[in-house]
Amino acid sequence: MIDPGLEGKVALVTGGNNPHGIGAAVARILAGQGVSVFIHFFRQGEQYLENLTGKEKTEEPGLEFFFRQQMKDAGEVIASIQKNGGRAASWEGDFRDPGVPGELFDMAEETFGRVDILVNNAADYAADTFLSSGIEGGAGDLWEGGPSVSTFDEGSFKRHFSANTSAAASLMTRFARRIIKRESNWGRIINITADCAWGSPKEVSYRASKYALESYSRSAAAELGPFGITVNVVSPGPVQSGYIAPELEKALFPDIPLRRVGKPEDVAEAVLFFASDQAAWITGQVLFVHGGHRMAFGQ
Repeated sequence: MIDPGLEGKVALVTGGNNPHGIGAAVARILAGQGVSVFIHFFRQGEQYLENLTGKEKTEEPGLEFFFRQQMKDAGEVIASIQKNGGRAASWEGDFRDPGVPGELFDMAEETFGRVDILVNNAADYAADTFLSSGIEGGAGDLWEGGPSVSTFDEGSFKRHFSANTSAAASLMTRFARRIIKRESNWGRIINITADCAWGSPKEVSYRASKYALESYSRSAAAELGPFGITVNVVSPGPVQSGYIAPELEKALFPDIPLRRVGKPEDVAEAVLFFASDQAAWITGQVLFVHGGHRMAFGQ
Protein backbone atom coordinates (compact mmCIF):
# COMPACT_ATOMS: atom_id res chain seq x y z
CA MET A 1 0.00 0.00 0.00
CA ILE A 2 1.24 3.51 -0.85
CA ASP A 3 1.82 5.66 2.22
CA PRO A 4 0.71 9.27 1.52
CA GLY A 5 2.80 10.48 4.46
CA LEU A 6 -0.01 12.38 6.18
CA GLU A 7 -0.02 10.79 9.65
CA GLY A 8 -0.13 13.54 12.27
CA LYS A 9 -1.00 16.35 9.85
CA VAL A 10 -3.92 18.75 10.39
CA ALA A 11 -6.43 19.69 7.69
CA LEU A 12 -8.99 22.46 7.46
CA VAL A 13 -11.87 21.44 5.17
CA THR A 14 -14.60 23.94 4.33
CA GLY A 15 -18.19 23.00 3.50
CA GLY A 16 -18.23 19.61 5.20
CA ASN A 17 -21.66 19.27 6.80
CA ASN A 18 -23.59 17.40 4.08
CA PRO A 19 -22.93 13.72 4.97
CA HIS A 20 -23.36 12.83 1.27
CA GLY A 21 -21.19 15.69 -0.01
CA ILE A 22 -17.67 16.19 -1.28
CA GLY A 23 -16.47 18.00 1.84
CA ALA A 24 -17.58 15.15 4.08
CA ALA A 25 -15.89 12.57 1.83
CA VAL A 26 -12.67 14.60 1.89
CA ALA A 27 -12.79 14.90 5.68
CA ARG A 28 -13.33 11.15 6.07
CA ILE A 29 -10.58 10.06 3.65
CA LEU A 30 -8.02 12.40 5.24
CA ALA A 31 -8.98 11.28 8.74
CA GLY A 32 -8.48 7.70 7.58
CA GLN A 33 -4.84 8.58 6.89
CA GLY A 34 -4.22 9.87 10.41
CA VAL A 35 -5.03 13.52 9.67
CA SER A 36 -6.84 15.57 12.32
CA VAL A 37 -9.67 17.33 10.47
CA PHE A 38 -11.28 20.65 11.34
CA ILE A 39 -14.54 21.01 9.40
CA HIS A 40 -16.11 24.33 8.53
CA PHE A 41 -19.81 24.36 7.65
CA PHE A 42 -22.69 26.72 7.02
CA ARG A 43 -26.29 25.57 7.08
CA GLN A 44 -28.30 26.79 4.08
CA GLY A 45 -31.24 25.80 1.95
CA GLU A 46 -34.10 26.60 4.31
CA GLN A 47 -35.81 28.86 1.76
CA TYR A 48 -35.93 25.99 -0.73
CA LEU A 49 -37.26 23.55 1.83
CA GLU A 50 -40.12 25.97 2.47
CA ASN A 51 -41.05 25.72 -1.21
CA LEU A 52 -41.18 21.96 -0.84
CA THR A 53 -43.43 21.85 2.22
CA GLY A 54 -46.38 19.55 1.81
CA LYS A 55 -44.42 17.08 -0.28
CA GLU A 56 -43.77 13.65 1.14
CA LYS A 57 -40.41 13.41 2.88
CA THR A 58 -38.13 11.16 0.88
CA GLU A 59 -34.74 9.52 1.26
CA GLU A 60 -34.31 9.37 -2.51
CA PRO A 61 -31.80 11.76 -4.05
CA GLY A 62 -33.31 15.00 -5.29
CA LEU A 63 -33.64 18.62 -4.27
CA GLU A 64 -35.74 18.00 -1.17
CA PHE A 65 -33.28 15.39 0.12
CA PHE A 66 -30.28 17.58 -0.76
CA PHE A 67 -31.53 20.69 1.01
CA ARG A 68 -32.28 18.68 4.14
CA GLN A 69 -28.65 17.53 4.16
CA GLN A 70 -27.46 21.11 3.70
CA MET A 71 -29.41 22.16 6.78
CA LYS A 72 -27.47 19.79 9.03
CA ASP A 73 -24.49 20.66 11.20
CA ALA A 74 -21.30 18.62 10.90
CA GLY A 75 -22.15 16.28 13.77
CA GLU A 76 -23.00 13.30 11.60
CA VAL A 77 -19.74 13.58 9.66
CA ILE A 78 -17.68 13.98 12.83
CA ALA A 79 -19.37 10.95 14.40
CA SER A 80 -18.48 8.81 11.37
CA ILE A 81 -14.83 9.87 11.64
CA GLN A 82 -14.62 9.31 15.38
CA LYS A 83 -16.29 5.90 15.04
CA ASN A 84 -13.28 4.83 12.97
CA GLY A 85 -10.77 6.24 15.45
CA GLY A 86 -10.18 9.58 13.74
CA ARG A 87 -9.98 13.09 15.17
CA ALA A 88 -12.37 15.81 13.99
CA ALA A 89 -14.03 19.01 15.16
CA SER A 90 -16.19 21.67 13.49
CA TRP A 91 -17.27 25.30 13.48
CA GLU A 92 -20.04 27.14 11.63
CA GLY A 93 -19.47 30.37 9.75
CA ASP A 94 -20.97 32.34 6.85
CA PHE A 95 -18.26 33.23 4.32
CA ARG A 96 -20.27 36.24 3.18
CA ASP A 97 -18.95 37.79 6.40
CA PRO A 98 -15.35 38.88 5.66
CA GLY A 99 -14.33 38.26 9.28
CA VAL A 100 -15.16 34.56 9.18
CA PRO A 101 -11.94 33.23 7.51
CA GLY A 102 -9.82 34.70 10.30
CA GLU A 103 -12.12 33.34 13.01
CA LEU A 104 -12.09 29.94 11.33
CA PHE A 105 -8.30 29.68 11.39
CA ASP A 106 -8.24 30.80 15.01
CA MET A 107 -10.69 28.04 15.95
CA ALA A 108 -8.80 25.39 13.98
CA GLU A 109 -5.49 26.30 15.61
CA GLU A 110 -7.05 26.50 19.05
CA THR A 111 -8.37 22.96 18.54
CA PHE A 112 -5.47 21.18 16.81
CA GLY A 113 -2.53 23.58 17.13
CA ARG A 114 -1.79 24.24 13.46
CA VAL A 115 -3.08 23.65 9.92
CA ASP A 116 -0.97 21.82 7.32
CA ILE A 117 -3.60 21.17 4.62
CA LEU A 118 -6.30 23.56 3.40
CA VAL A 119 -9.18 22.26 1.29
CA ASN A 120 -11.44 25.03 -0.04
CA ASN A 121 -14.62 23.12 -0.84
CA ALA A 122 -17.42 25.37 0.46
CA ALA A 123 -19.55 27.12 -2.17
CA ASP A 124 -22.68 29.20 -2.47
CA TYR A 125 -24.95 28.73 -5.47
CA ALA A 126 -27.78 30.62 -7.14
CA ALA A 127 -28.69 30.38 -10.81
CA ASP A 128 -28.44 33.64 -12.75
CA THR A 129 -28.41 34.81 -16.36
CA PHE A 130 -27.71 37.88 -18.47
CA LEU A 131 -31.23 37.63 -19.88
CA SER A 132 -34.31 39.20 -18.33
CA SER A 133 -37.53 37.39 -17.46
CA GLY A 134 -39.96 37.11 -20.35
CA ILE A 135 -37.17 36.50 -22.88
CA GLU A 136 -36.90 32.98 -24.21
CA GLY A 137 -34.22 31.17 -22.24
CA GLY A 138 -34.08 33.98 -19.68
CA ALA A 139 -34.84 34.24 -15.98
CA GLY A 140 -37.45 31.82 -14.70
CA ASP A 141 -37.81 28.40 -13.11
CA LEU A 142 -34.81 26.10 -13.14
CA TRP A 143 -36.08 23.18 -11.08
CA GLU A 144 -39.57 22.67 -9.79
CA GLY A 145 -39.70 23.74 -6.16
CA GLY A 146 -36.01 24.55 -6.13
CA PRO A 147 -33.73 27.38 -7.26
CA SER A 148 -35.05 29.74 -9.90
CA VAL A 149 -32.99 31.71 -12.39
CA SER A 150 -32.66 35.43 -11.74
CA THR A 151 -31.15 38.17 -13.88
CA PHE A 152 -27.54 39.03 -13.04
CA ASP A 153 -27.09 42.01 -10.75
CA GLU A 154 -24.60 43.26 -8.16
CA GLY A 155 -26.25 41.07 -5.52
CA SER A 156 -25.68 37.84 -7.44
CA PHE A 157 -22.08 38.87 -8.13
CA LYS A 158 -21.35 39.62 -4.47
CA ARG A 159 -23.10 36.48 -3.25
CA HIS A 160 -20.95 34.16 -5.35
CA PHE A 161 -17.62 35.93 -5.31
CA SER A 162 -17.66 36.63 -1.57
CA ALA A 163 -18.31 33.00 -0.63
CA ASN A 164 -16.68 31.10 -3.50
CA THR A 165 -13.70 33.27 -4.38
CA SER A 166 -12.85 35.96 -1.85
CA ALA A 167 -13.23 33.70 1.19
CA ALA A 168 -11.10 30.97 -0.40
CA ALA A 169 -8.39 33.47 -1.36
CA SER A 170 -8.47 34.93 2.15
CA LEU A 171 -8.04 31.46 3.64
CA MET A 172 -5.09 30.82 1.31
CA THR A 173 -3.46 34.08 2.46
CA ARG A 174 -3.88 33.19 6.13
CA PHE A 175 -2.65 29.66 5.54
CA ALA A 176 0.47 30.83 3.71
CA ARG A 177 1.27 33.39 6.41
CA ARG A 178 1.20 30.70 9.09
CA ILE A 179 3.27 28.17 7.13
CA ILE A 180 5.92 30.76 6.31
CA LYS A 181 6.05 32.05 9.89
CA ARG A 182 6.73 28.64 11.37
CA GLU A 183 9.21 27.77 8.57
CA SER A 184 7.77 24.30 8.13
CA ASN A 185 8.45 24.28 4.35
CA TRP A 186 5.45 21.96 3.89
CA GLY A 187 1.89 22.88 3.04
CA ARG A 188 -0.92 21.77 0.76
CA ILE A 189 -3.77 23.84 -0.66
CA ILE A 190 -6.43 22.04 -2.70
CA ASN A 191 -9.27 24.09 -4.16
CA ILE A 192 -12.49 22.55 -5.46
CA THR A 193 -14.00 24.22 -8.53
CA ALA A 194 -16.33 22.88 -11.26
CA ASP A 195 -15.71 21.36 -14.69
CA CYS A 196 -17.78 24.01 -16.50
CA ALA A 197 -16.02 26.89 -14.77
CA TRP A 198 -15.02 28.45 -18.10
CA GLY A 199 -18.70 29.41 -18.57
CA SER A 200 -22.19 27.97 -18.39
CA PRO A 201 -25.56 29.49 -19.35
CA LYS A 202 -27.94 30.22 -16.47
CA GLU A 203 -25.16 29.75 -13.92
CA VAL A 204 -23.05 32.70 -14.97
CA SER A 205 -21.91 33.99 -11.56
CA TYR A 206 -21.36 30.61 -9.92
CA ARG A 207 -19.17 29.39 -12.78
CA ALA A 208 -17.30 32.68 -13.04
CA SER A 209 -16.51 32.63 -9.31
CA LYS A 210 -15.06 29.13 -9.69
CA TYR A 211 -13.00 30.15 -12.73
CA ALA A 212 -11.60 33.07 -10.74
CA LEU A 213 -10.61 30.63 -8.00
CA GLU A 214 -8.64 28.62 -10.56
CA SER A 215 -6.75 31.78 -11.52
CA TYR A 216 -6.02 32.56 -7.87
CA SER A 217 -4.78 28.99 -7.46
CA ARG A 218 -2.26 29.26 -10.30
CA SER A 219 -0.96 32.59 -8.99
CA ALA A 220 -0.70 31.19 -5.46
CA ALA A 221 1.19 28.15 -6.75
CA ALA A 222 3.82 30.41 -8.30
CA GLU A 223 4.16 32.65 -5.26
CA LEU A 224 4.04 30.04 -2.52
CA GLY A 225 6.15 27.32 -4.13
CA PRO A 226 9.44 28.68 -2.69
CA PHE A 227 8.00 28.09 0.78
CA GLY A 228 7.17 24.44 0.18
CA ILE A 229 3.44 25.03 -0.36
CA THR A 230 1.76 23.33 -3.31
CA VAL A 231 -1.53 24.67 -4.68
CA ASN A 232 -3.73 22.54 -6.93
CA VAL A 233 -7.32 22.38 -8.12
CA VAL A 234 -9.77 19.50 -8.33
CA SER A 235 -12.55 20.23 -10.81
CA PRO A 236 -15.47 17.78 -10.48
CA GLY A 237 -18.15 17.01 -13.01
CA PRO A 238 -21.68 15.94 -11.97
CA VAL A 239 -21.28 14.37 -8.51
CA GLN A 240 -24.09 12.72 -6.58
CA SER A 241 -24.06 14.71 -3.37
CA GLY A 242 -27.76 14.09 -2.90
CA TYR A 243 -29.22 16.57 -5.40
CA ILE A 244 -29.37 14.48 -8.58
CA ALA A 245 -32.76 12.79 -8.88
CA PRO A 246 -32.76 9.32 -10.50
CA GLU A 247 -34.34 10.55 -13.75
CA LEU A 248 -31.79 13.37 -14.05
CA GLU A 249 -28.94 10.97 -13.31
CA LYS A 250 -29.95 8.76 -16.23
CA ALA A 251 -30.31 11.79 -18.49
CA LEU A 252 -26.70 12.76 -17.77
CA PHE A 253 -25.21 9.42 -18.83
CA PRO A 254 -24.90 10.19 -22.59
CA ASP A 255 -22.67 13.19 -21.76
CA ILE A 256 -20.34 11.11 -19.55
CA PRO A 257 -18.12 8.57 -21.36
CA LEU A 258 -17.81 6.43 -18.19
CA ARG A 259 -21.62 6.31 -18.05
CA ARG A 260 -22.13 7.21 -14.41
CA VAL A 261 -22.22 10.32 -12.29
CA GLY A 262 -19.43 10.84 -9.82
CA LYS A 263 -19.33 9.83 -6.20
CA PRO A 264 -17.98 12.22 -3.54
CA GLU A 265 -15.29 9.62 -2.88
CA ASP A 266 -14.05 10.02 -6.47
CA VAL A 267 -13.24 13.64 -5.73
CA ALA A 268 -11.88 12.86 -2.26
CA GLU A 269 -9.36 10.41 -3.74
CA ALA A 270 -8.00 13.18 -5.97
CA VAL A 271 -7.74 15.54 -3.00
CA LEU A 272 -5.87 12.87 -1.04
CA PHE A 273 -3.41 12.50 -3.92
CA PHE A 274 -2.68 16.23 -4.08
CA ALA A 275 -2.18 16.28 -0.29
CA SER A 276 0.15 13.27 -0.36
CA ASP A 277 3.93 12.99 -0.60
CA GLN A 278 3.38 11.40 -4.02
CA ALA A 279 2.29 14.84 -5.32
CA ALA A 280 5.18 16.74 -3.75
CA TRP A 281 6.44 18.04 -7.13
CA ILE A 282 3.02 18.90 -8.57
CA THR A 283 1.62 22.42 -8.24
CA GLY A 284 -0.51 24.87 -10.20
CA GLN A 285 -2.52 22.08 -11.83
CA VAL A 286 -6.25 21.56 -12.49
CA LEU A 287 -7.34 17.92 -12.35
CA PHE A 288 -10.73 17.17 -13.91
CA VAL A 289 -12.56 14.41 -12.07
CA HIS A 290 -15.62 13.96 -14.24
CA GLY A 291 -15.72 10.61 -15.99
CA GLY A 292 -14.83 12.33 -19.26
CA HIS A 293 -17.69 14.84 -19.00
CA ARG A 294 -15.72 17.75 -20.50
CA MET A 295 -14.60 15.61 -23.47
CA ALA A 296 -18.23 15.23 -24.51
CA PHE A 297 -18.28 18.99 -25.14
CA GLY A 298 -14.90 19.15 -26.86
CA GLN A 299 -13.18 20.89 -23.95
